[in-house]
Amino acid sequence: MAALNRVIRSAYYSPLTIRRLSDLVSDPASIRIASTPNPNPNQSPCTRMTPPVSRDALGTRSVQWVFLGCPGVGKGTYASRLSNLLGVPHIATGDLVRDELASSGPLSRKLAEIVNKGQLVSDEVIIDLLSKRLEEGQTKGETGFILDGFPRTIRQAEILEGVTDIDMVINLKLREDALLAKCLGRRICQQCGGNFNIAAIDFKGEDGRPGICMPPLLPPPQCASKLITRSDDTEEVVKERLRVYHDQCKPVEDFYRARGKLLEFNLPGGIPESWPKLLRALHVEDLDNKQSAAA
Repeated sequence: MAALNRVIRSAYYSPLTIRRLSDLVSDPASIRIASTPNPNPNQSPCTRMTPPVSRDALGTRSVQWVFLGCPGVGKGTYASRLSNLLGVPHIATGDLVRDELASSGPLSRKLAEIVNKGQLVSDEVIIDLLSKRLEEGQTKGETGFILDGFPRTIRQAEILEGVTDIDMVINLKLREDALLAKCLGRRICQQCGGNFNIAAIDFKGEDGRPGICMPPLLPPPQCASKLITRSDDTEEVVKERLRVYHDQCKPVEDFYRARGKLLEFNLPGGIPESWPKLLRALHVEDLDNKQSAAA
């Protein structure tokens, strides 16, 4: 199928259907479960995928993926890289929230209070923002998507399945001590907007957990004096964010695992080490840029 219909059923992606995303929140009984359970739930999603593909092969393969993982694990980084490689939009609900926060819209003050406390944004607000983004994408003729940060609750997962079929859900995992250090090391250049990380993570393996080494992602000299920390990247807020995530999102992992769609990927280190291994797990080849992992 051409354009957007290649990855999303046209019957479910009309402007009317996009508006129904919000309607589904108030009418759970109207949710249509589009996917059927995997007949062999013990089978890894990787083994059921096609042979490795590159950008040139995308005409025969739809991409409707979701990235799950704790806040700060790197969902945005890897989803963005795959978006560029596969030629599909990366839709991050975190970015949608931050864009709304930066605006003077009616939700900005309410969102600021929620985010600064480390709480998760409600289904109603997220679905409203996502609905607007999907509608804009349809107007632009976007083909497919990689969702980042949605769904975070069973309710959201059911609503999403009522709209479109998700091919695969990639669950990025990182040991919590490394994750906390990574979150606290995040920095943003207030001039160019670049994202960096000053944390030098080097944890030894213990209690059955593998060791992990993640070098810092330092800024260029022109950005070094202009780094700022996100207001919600304090130890108290990060720990609360992780607690809330585990409480609410573990059922979502189980939801997709039962459907044979969950691929769990333990990050072995930083981007240079993790990126090529993630591509192999996804059966994707980066033929255009073999050195992208070192970028």
